[in-house]
Amino acid sequence: MLLASVALAAPVTWAGISAHTVGTMANRRTDMHRLQELIRLHRKGEDKHGIARQLRMSPNTERKYREALLGAGLLNGAADEIPDMEEIKTAIDAACPRRPAPQETSSVARWSGEIEALYEDGLEPQAILDRLRLEKKAEGFTGSYSAVKRFCRRLRNAKGVLADDVSIPVETGPGEVAQIDFGEIARLYDPVHQVLRRAWVFVIVLGHSRHMFAKVVFDQRTETWLQLHIDAFATLGGVPRVLVPDNLKAAVVRAAFGFADDPALNRSYRELARHYDFKVDPTPIYAPKKKGKVESGVKYVKRNALAGRAGEDIDDVNASLEKWTREIAGMRTHGTTGKPPLAVYEEVERQALLALPRVRWDPVTWKKATVHKDVHVSFDRALYSVPWRLTGKEVWIRATATTVAIYADDTRVATHSRGRAGARITVDDHLPEGRRDLRHRSRSYWESRADVLGEEVGRYVREVFDADDVVYQLRAAQAVVTLLEKYPPHRAEAACLRARYFANYTYRGLKQILLQGLDLEPLPVPMSAAPSGQPGFRFARNISELMNSRLEETHEPN
Repeated sequence: MLLASVALAAPVTWAGISAHTVGTMANRRTDMHRLQELIRLHRKGEDKHGIARQLRMSPNTERKYREALLGAGLLNGAADEIPDMEEIKTAIDAACPRRPAPQETSSVARWSGEIEALYEDGLEPQAILDRLRLEKKAEGFTGSYSAVKRFCRRLRNAKGVLADDVSIPVETGPGEVAQIDFGEIARLYDPVHQVLRRAWVFVIVLGHSRHMFAKVVFDQRTETWLQLHIDAFATLGGVPRVLVPDNLKAAVVRAAFGFADDPALNRSYRELARHYDFKVDPTPIYAPKKKGKVESGVKYVKRNALAGRAGEDIDDVNASLEKWTREIAGMRTHGTTGKPPLAVYEEVERQALLALPRVRWDPVTWKKATVHKDVHVSFDRALYSVPWRLTGKEVWIRATATTVAIYADDTRVATHSRGRAGARITVDDHLPEGRRDLRHRSRSYWESRADVLGEEVGRYVREVFDADDVVYQLRAAQAVVTLLEKYPPHRAEAACLRARYFANYTYRGLKQILLQGLDLEPLPVPMSAAPSGQPGFRFARNISELMNSRLEETHEPN
């Protein structure tokens, strides 16, 4: 059945879109990075219709956001001074309140088989809807024309190759377009880890001259993807105006520019594009022929420069590849242009490229993460704290070489200095009050806090730690210090003095001294010294002292 082929074509529902998309479509909000680009283009004076085309928005959508931003005064200013995401989000939320999400399942899912059969008989969506209303009303059919139309469109697309799938050769001017792709190659030797690893070759091909940049790497992480662009621009001596990347597993840039869910590379790649002033034209999904120049370039590199190099050192391979790119690939007569790519590049295309920015780009990496139960998120094998109420929530991490900023719902909630691998960076204010101190387990930490309250407090806390020669008295010391910090220093000192006098090193005993105000009472008079030459008795007390002193209550509750 045709329906089976529909189900196998892509992980979608019968209507051709995921349940998540159905549930969020009515409430979908353009992300703040995209609106930053809208503001920048308006400030540069570009035409509103051209901006809508560049950002893949309808004119109505562009107008809606433009009016909201204009009302907030955000469209005025210099193009290189873009408002931050929080300010834009506030303006949009005020002008365009969110609507409740629509239903998540279609009203015609139950009748998908009947719709397929009627469509195969040649009925149009309206006729199918009318037939189902007539014949399936008793069974509870309540579907809409839009739902039936979406299903029919999915069936039509599943029937085979469409005209839009045909690649049309396009000639590009000098410096206008470059295509990008990755190709997996044989395993190479990693001199850092001293093992053989999977490797990929990154290739950029300039559309006009066919001159290329190629480099071998061991991963397709976001950081690697961005750095390869920087290396390519530096080697080429300029920047193409439009880049056409593939929908790589690490990149998925088509989705990044508004076609589906947010990929992790979206924000990182946008910041790179803004800095170098290039635009991105992502390749449609499952359409490799629409970037045929780089597809051919990757095959050429793999079959020629990299053939037979399995097991070699990656540094040696890259050195040879750089030389091969200029002396072999660059000097060959290209089958389409009939000219050597390097010659056309040097004569025509190099000077047509955009100039490199004067300011060096500070690499930025964005990553989506979930806040762990320990109130930290993980980035590059280090842990960073966030406010504890975000536990279990998804947040965005924006990392540079020196800082890590964390955003929740486009609002920055934490900023840390970047730590080395294995580090745990925690801000005490991010932890629940009353529990944040429990993470400190060293004796010196609690003794130093006690010393701040006074010399007598510090002495008492040290004796609390030494009160048991087997059990580590950390919990008792934590409780004592936390309790004493709630009282004025003079009372804390007096309470510790009285507790030491009676050799009471328990939290409960110290608390009773403070609650009963015994710390405000004078200590008992010390015992008189024994007459000279006569031994004293350890527990003996002067009779007058006993007669004049009141009976002390015990400090330790029963």
